[in-house]
Amino acid sequence: MELKHHTIILVPHERAQFRKWRISNRQVWVIASTFAAVTLAAAFITVSFFSTRLDQNELASIRQENEQLKQANSTFEQSLSALRSQLGEYENRTRKLAIVAGLENPPSGGEGGVGGVETPANSDAHGLRTLAVRVDSLSSSLSQVEQRLEDRSRWISATPAIAPVKGIVTSAFGIRRDPINGNLANHLAIDIAAPAGKPVLAAADGLVTRSGMVPGGLGIAVFLAHGYGLTTHYGHMSRINVKPGQHVKRGDVIGFVGNTGRATGYHLHYEVWQDGKPVDPIAYILDAGRGSS
Repeated sequence: MELKHHTIILVPHERAQFRKWRISNRQVWVIASTFAAVTLAAAFITVSFFSTRLDQNELASIRQENEQLKQANSTFEQSLSALRSQLGEYENRTRKLAIVAGLENPPSGGEGGVGGVETPANSDAHGLRTLAVRVDSLSSSLSQVEQRLEDRSRWISATPAIAPVKGIVTSAFGIRRDPINGNLANHLAIDIAAPAGKPVLAAADGLVTRSGMVPGGLGIAVFLAHGYGLTTHYGHMSRINVKPGQHVKRGDVIGFVGNTGRATGYHLHYEVWQDGKPVDPIAYILDAGRGSS
């Protein structure tokens, strides 16, 4: 097959001698192929160069992030260990409070409250779940302790633990000879002799259920209900300082010493009742002289 040729004429400028070349189709194809190959090679080299730089930058970034993750993981493990130790301390303190509160079965933590036990890195999730269980248990235990301590606090506040007035006990609880008729009788209170008008104090927190003149010889009296089956009665007063339905605190002035009712002199008639039965008030007075002020 006869090859076709092409003539290329180059004219440098209008007065210069022109030049011409004769080339065949095959030469044109070779030149074009060579140019295309060189172009593709150059493009590949350029792309490879920039890709390599990008890969190196990305690799450096990944390495930096990996170091940051390692540091974060180390910090997390240290925090987890410190939290576990602190939680163990709180569990021990909660058990001690439970004993003080009088709980029969003091609460125990999920791990016995030992604290400070190291956890392998591959068990962080398990460690967090264990801590969550212990935190829930501790929260429940604290609620029980708080409720029990609150109950005990109310019970202590409701216990008639102070002398309602400072003076001399002239008549004890139990069988005695009646000071007026001389007959033997059961005295359900103690009599505390004190100067006329001396303040009479509430022996415990309570509610005034009765105040004023009381039939039966008590004269001017005040009755307090303290809850937990406890009530106290204060008789023979000259005047009172409270009214029915009023709440009083231990140490509040509820009246003043007198000799109203069936009495032979100035004194306070003081009764303590437990679950509907009279008991010796002396057994409840833990701070004799508290009413001296």
